Amino acid sequence: MTNTANKPATAANKLMLDPRVTQAKALLHEALADHAAPLNNVRPPVEELKIPYEQALEHTAALRGGGLFFPYLGSGLGNGPFVELGDGSVKLDFITGIGVHFYGHNHPDLVDTSVDAALQDTIMQGNLQQNLDTRTLLDLLMQLAKLNPESNLQHCFMTSSGSMANDNAFKLALQKNHPASRILAFEHNFCGRTIAMSSVTDKAAYRVGLPTTLNVDYVPYFDETDPEGSTALAVKTLKRHLKRYPDRYALMKFEIIQGEGGYNLASRDFHVQLMEICKENNIAVFADEIQTFGRTTKPFAFQHYNLDKYIDIVNIGKLSQVCATFFTEQYKPKPGLLSQTFTSSGAQIRAGIRIADEFLNGDLFGDSGKIMTLSNLMRDKLQALADKHPGKIAGPFGLGAMIAFTPYDGSLDKAKQLMMNLYNDGLLCFLAGGNPTWRLRMLPPIPAIDESHINLAIDLLDNALSKMD
Repeated sequence: MTNTANKPATAANKLMLDPRVTQAKALLHEALADHAAPLNNVRPPVEELKIPYEQALEHTAALRGGGLFFPYLGSGLGNGPFVELGDGSVKLDFITGIGVHFYGHNHPDLVDTSVDAALQDTIMQGNLQQNLDTRTLLDLLMQLAKLNPESNLQHCFMTSSGSMANDNAFKLALQKNHPASRILAFEHNFCGRTIAMSSVTDKAAYRVGLPTTLNVDYVPYFDETDPEGSTALAVKTLKRHLKRYPDRYALMKFEIIQGEGGYNLASRDFHVQLMEICKENNIAVFADEIQTFGRTTKPFAFQHYNLDKYIDIVNIGKLSQVCATFFTEQYKPKPGLLSQTFTSSGAQIRAGIRIADEFLNGDLFGDSGKIMTLSNLMRDKLQALADKHPGKIAGPFGLGAMIAFTPYDGSLDKAKQLMMNLYNDGLLCFLAGGNPTWRLRMLPPIPAIDESHINLAIDLLDNALSKMD
């Protein structure tokens, strides 16, 4: 280890240690706590704010060329899992921007990191110019990726979005395995909405009017009601593709747990059988962990299933704040393949450092960690609701901090009706699945909640179910 004890501090380090900065942070926390304290339960809109809020929604929709999915414009203030909207209403946020706001709203630690970032010299960091905290984050992320010594991951490239992390993963595999140019993915997978990623996402509505940019073939996902049969079908389908296009596949995209598809789980054996076939045929094993990172018993879902030795490429995003693509030495790119004008903002990088540090040293993971403890509590209460309201909900589905249930008959109309009723009552959740069964999913901000928040969510769901036919 390099001895830095006698090295001179930079001006930036001296600024961060300046007692005036420390005092300013303390004052900010004090003011924030005072104003956020009343946001401790769901509440309806303030009557005087309803009309200007509706006008703001209409104006926003007109400017962006389409309406918002939810009538949601935040005020900019929250308190843990509670968030205030511009109409003065308060919601219990159990969808967190589809998994982005894992630490809830106005988390004190992330307020600190944002203040630190605001004092930096620039807003963004990028390929040409980055600060020392980029190196710190890369080091922490690699520690997380290599918790199991069987991992072969050696490198990490930061990027600005999940779609870009996917794009970089595909480029790594396509360059390494050239001239192979085809991609394999699971049915009902989600890969993003860029022109390239829309070719991979298995949803026709996302490709209307777009040209095909990648040649993709699909493999059916695991069926928990038929483990052996669905595994055999997936293996058979994969082998059929390989026979039809020998030596043409560069990569197979694995969703260790399907998120957009409905929080579908697979067995370890299912993944192992497919991954071993990929290895035998020089096809990169790519684990897409944009949604699963940080939500199971381990930082990565592939670690939860003990698949470390098979993984060539993996990506993360959403709750990590900074998206990234990890890869082995074998898939190290040639100069010029990966580069970005900006990779992330200083605020994202500083937040990412704080989050990665807690992942390494906190109490979130493990069978008895906070994620699984609160997850099991939520699942038990959902099961009790299913018993209380027979035929109205089925499940729960998913794992860890990914929780879903099927409302009523699983039709889109019923799922949307219940989702919007919950929204109006103060609980945020979102759709998943649709293949053909629709589910409602929740990605609760685990570090920011306790049992009382789960009880509130269950009470709101219970009330909504009681009011629906």
